[in-house]
Amino acid sequence: MHISYLWIVVAAVVMWLMGALWYGVIFKKSWTKLVGFAEGAKMPNAIFAMGACFVACLLLSFVLSVVVHMAPGATVFTKGFELGVVCWLGFMAPPLFAQHICEGRRANLFAINAAYWLLAMAIGGAILAAFH
Repeated sequence: MHISYLWIVVAAVVMWLMGALWYGVIFKKSWTKLVGFAEGAKMPNAIFAMGACFVACLLLSFVLSVVVHMAPGATVFTKGFELGVVCWLGFMAPPLFAQHICEGRRANLFAINAAYWLLAMAIGGAILAAFH
């Protein structure tokens, strides 16, 4: 199996930048309120958090790359997108949902978090399939 580390890094960077846009711009006000940050307050340990998020995206991209290589015919953007969605549906949505329920978090927060990971995994899978 040939793993393209360059495209794993590219997919991880795209996911990470999407996360920065998603949580830092598009849903900033809603997300910060739902997680309990005071309005205008900076996230504690922001640099460490951003680094940890990048490492998580890198690991997710690596695993998605392995899944793409194991899936017959996953050599085009659309197939990778589908694989990302299926992986999200089976491996991300259920534990995220259970976690939000057990922690008593609001449905809005689940929607923001789940939608980000759905988009990130779909786009990441698409990139990895198109360039593997």
